[in-house]
Amino acid sequence: MARPSVPDPKPQRGRPRDPARGRRILEAAQKHFNAHGLERASVDAIAADAGVSKMTVYSNFGSKEGLFHAVVRDRTAMVMAGVADAGALDPHQPEQALAAIGARFLALSRGEDALGALRSVYGVAGAQPEVCLGLYQEGPERVNRELAAYLRLAHAAGTLKVGNPLQAADLFLSMFMGSGHIRGLLKLELPDARENKALLREAVRVFMAAYGA
Repeated sequence: MARPSVPDPKPQRGRPRDPARGRRILEAAQKHFNAHGLERASVDAIAADAGVSKMTVYSNFGSKEGLFHAVVRDRTAMVMAGVADAGALDPHQPEQALAAIGARFLALSRGEDALGALRSVYGVAGAQPEVCLGLYQEGPERVNRELAAYLRLAHAAGTLKVGNPLQAADLFLSMFMGSGHIRGLLKLELPDARENKALLREAVRVFMAAYGA
C-alpha cells in the first residue's frame, strides 16, 4: 500500500519574497524550536528575533507547522549536500565514497540542528503525525534514497553486490545512530573526534565485508 504524502500546512505561501528576511526567520525559528520544541516555541518570539511581524511569518509560511517544515527542509539540504547527486560519486571507488558520505552524515546527524529537530518532534509524536511524517520524509527517508541511488550505480559497476539498495543504505546509515547519537539527543557529552573516526572506519569495513564484490 502506498504511503500517503504529507500535505503542506494551510495556508502555505511558499518561499519568502525577500531571501534575506526569509533566512532570518528560518534561523530564528531553528533556535526556538531547538530550545523549546515545536509546541512551546512562540511565533511571536521567533518574529521578534527575526525582526519581522508575526503576520509576516504567517504570510510566508502559513502556520507554525509550516514554518517547522521549512526549517526541516532547509537543514536537510545541508545533509543532502554530502550525499546527493549520486552521479558525482565514483561507483568504482565505493570505500572512498562511503567514507565521504559517512563522515558528512555523522557530522551533521550529531549537529545541534538535527538533534534539535528530533527533540522537537518527539514531544508531538502521535499528536501531530503530519509533522512527524514530514520530518521523516524530508530527512532520513530522503538521505536513504540518495545513498541507495549510489549503491545501485556501484552494483551496476560490479564493485558492490547489493540486492536491496534501500535496505543496504538503511543499514549503513544506522551504524551512525547508536549510543553516540542517543547521547546527543539527551544532551550528554558527544563522542570525540577519535571515537567518530574509529566508528566511521569500522562502519565502512563492515559494509564492504557484507557487500563488497
